[in-house]
Amino acid sequence: MRTVRCLAVLLLGMGILAGRLHAQSGGWAGPKCELKPGHYLVNGGLLHLQNAAKTKFDDQKRKELEDAQKNLTQALTTGGQEKNPAAWYYLGRYYIMVNDARGMDTAFTRTEALKPDCKGDIDIWRRYLWAPIFNAGIAAIQAKNNDSAIASLRRASFLLPADPTSAKYLAIVFYNAGQQDSALVYFRRAADIAAKDPKFAQDRKDALYNLGRIQQSTQKLPEAQATYTEFLTVYPNDPEILAALGSVYMQRGNKDSAFSIYRQIIAKADSMGWMSLLSIGVQIYQSVPQEPDTSAAGSGCRTQARGVRPALTMARIKARCDSVTREMYRAHTEGSKETYKLAAQALDASLKLNPYYRETLLYRVNTAEVLEDSANALSLARRLVTIDPMSRQSIRMMAYAYQLNGKVDSTIHYLRLADSTMLADVTISQFDSTDEGREVKGLVTNARDKSNAPFKLVFDFVNTKGEALATDTVQVAAIQPGQSQPFELKPKGPSIAAWRYRKE
Repeated sequence: MRTVRCLAVLLLGMGILAGRLHAQSGGWAGPKCELKPGHYLVNGGLLHLQNAAKTKFDDQKRKELEDAQKNLTQALTTGGQEKNPAAWYYLGRYYIMVNDARGMDTAFTRTEALKPDCKGDIDIWRRYLWAPIFNAGIAAIQAKNNDSAIASLRRASFLLPADPTSAKYLAIVFYNAGQQDSALVYFRRAADIAAKDPKFAQDRKDALYNLGRIQQSTQKLPEAQATYTEFLTVYPNDPEILAALGSVYMQRGNKDSAFSIYRQIIAKADSMGWMSLLSIGVQIYQSVPQEPDTSAAGSGCRTQARGVRPALTMARIKARCDSVTREMYRAHTEGSKETYKLAAQALDASLKLNPYYRETLLYRVNTAEVLEDSANALSLARRLVTIDPMSRQSIRMMAYAYQLNGKVDSTIHYLRLADSTMLADVTISQFDSTDEGREVKGLVTNARDKSNAPFKLVFDFVNTKGEALATDTVQVAAIQPGQSQPFELKPKGPSIAAWRYRKE
């Protein structure tokens, strides 16, 4: 199950922002809202700030800032200007110039309460101090220093409380560190902040998506259901979230509601892309509950049956209780078949749009074998092995397909190939989109008891019509038993939709 959506790293251009803010009045940018000092101490503080911004000498700048702080503090304490928004605003500007984030926040919060029209200007200045701290957090993420990242992002979140970006990245850091409860807190916070401003609509969407996914994966099912419902209230008919909601209903035992949602999604398959249909098919496939544990039910039945008067014979007790466990299995099997059929429909719709994607074929072969659909299992397994001929997983799927069709010799041949005679096991672990094409990573493993001879793997990267758009070769060296050789390819082509390979 995919959980956290990928989020692009945002590094803000501080030079551009600072240049725009200080482009006026020889290094001083006045407020973008109407603010009159209204008092000689406030005006004095303003003049000292302007001088500090203009001077090129550090000692003079320090002196001007000290004088600005004295004037503004006096105005607000003994000068009777505590209700004057200009006094608080210029105190906030002083705190920016001395890099005091908490002082800035306090002063600007008071300014905004007294002069709401200044919110836009204040947001710009908050962002000015926020940006380098946020960027430090992102740099720490890239350096894999989670503690520093969390400290910087928490401070950034404090500085710009009306922007969900810091909370969003905090949630991701916590999630990647395995601290799921903290991730839930910050995804919830990011969603709530984003809900207050339409310009953060995508942030809200991502936060709710991730929140629901984590809640579901940690078995917080009522919370996940509520989050998915909230998501669909704002973004109706999103097929992936509908499928996720259906899987929550399945986990909570509400099969009828789940099937209703699944059928609703599949009815609109023509309007979806192949990747979305694959995701939906996998979600439906994975929503099948585990086989029931009949031991408790059987034990309870036998205990109850032994208390019946007149007493039942052992044969009657066995018949009564066996029927209970058989009914549990029957109900599970029937419900599972219906779920697998719906998954197969979604996967078939995906294969119609992209017949060559390995993961879709793999799941579709699985559903055919579970449904004992022997003809489709064999034809799909053959397609899978054609594009992925040196994967033990694919080879075993072919063996099971032949077994389902009663082909004993072919079953034994493919099982032996997968277990001992295959030259190497090829695994593709990554097939991600890039600006120019795809980034592909894989592993060639020697599972035999002797080293392999060197060979080549020739990869074709194809579009949805099966046309090769790029070709690349992996030179596989002699690999010792139990060892592996990684490889990485970067084929170019915006329409690359799948891969296939062959050994040479």
